[in-house]
Amino acid sequence: MTYPRSTLISLESTPWYHCVCRCVRRAFLCGKDKQSSMDFDHRRGWIAERIMELSAIFSIDVAAYAVMSNHYHIVLRVDEDRALAWSDREVFTRWTQLFKGPDVVRRYLSETEDLSASDQLRLNELAGLYRNRLYDISWFMRMLNESIARKANQEEGISGRFWEGRFKSQALLDEKAILAAMAYVDLNPVRAGMAETPETSDFTSIKERLDALKAKDADTFSSQPSVTPPDASPDTQLEKPRASLAPFDDLTDMAFAIPFGFHEYAELVDWTGRQLKRKKRGSISRKVPPLLKRLGLDAAVFVSSMNTLLEQFGTAVGDPEVLRMHCKLRGLRCMRGAGSEVFFDAA
Repeated sequence: MTYPRSTLISLESTPWYHCVCRCVRRAFLCGKDKQSSMDFDHRRGWIAERIMELSAIFSIDVAAYAVMSNHYHIVLRVDEDRALAWSDREVFTRWTQLFKGPDVVRRYLSETEDLSASDQLRLNELAGLYRNRLYDISWFMRMLNESIARKANQEEGISGRFWEGRFKSQALLDEKAILAAMAYVDLNPVRAGMAETPETSDFTSIKERLDALKAKDADTFSSQPSVTPPDASPDTQLEKPRASLAPFDDLTDMAFAIPFGFHEYAELVDWTGRQLKRKKRGSISRKVPPLLKRLGLDAAVFVSSMNTLLEQFGTAVGDPEVLRMHCKLRGLRCMRGAGSEVFFDAA
């Protein structure tokens, strides 16, 4: 059953979402196709960079991403309060990085002439409209997918669909769901046999974070890696914005931060990656990362739940109580997932 997007994404339930989008016919349009021998692996870099460019414009933070050969994953956090605090000028400045914008907006930003009362009224309407779009996941995904599709079609000199259809989204209702989704995303290349370790997983957030960690002295490392903006685009001659990945904060002093310590999370990802090839729960190491214990998660259940996160793709993930509340609020049906701690609703 397909649900309207308005029932799947609700900031009343959670600002955290796991999104997935696949290439049309699941073809290798972003990697190397063994049958045709055509290699489009460089497009994975396009997607990774565009994700972070859009994060710098939208009031949407990226906690995790992984770009595969025929699909990509993102874990996002929507910051509505940040967008509502922007001035109208800030909203228009951000929006015109995506679109040229109407004449009245360009005149307002240029400050070269006086604006009439009707112009002011129109600007107020547009500011409200653009502000809402700048913390809307659907608009974020639209800007991401459309730009990549145009660039790929231009490269090949063809037209037509590049993406399979609507992106899928899962509401992440609690810390356990956020943790499972992030680990699932960061370990996607390892699961697929594209990389042996997280630090060699190209076009993933875990590699970007670990590269930043290696580039700094461990004693002065900040949990939010700083990233130098890329060179100016030759077609615009302007430096494109480039956001940093969402920071980790195990003290939860920052509402917008990922509610774990990065070193704990990196240890968990490494540990989880070692369990993926093991089919029996009894083979899981007894040396379980403290993060799981602190969240009250059974190690075997966590691995099982993470492995089935997409195989049993639902529109929300969380503990039974928060999931039932979410389903009631959004008018969705609920069903139990593979693990006793993580539930999925029916998609």
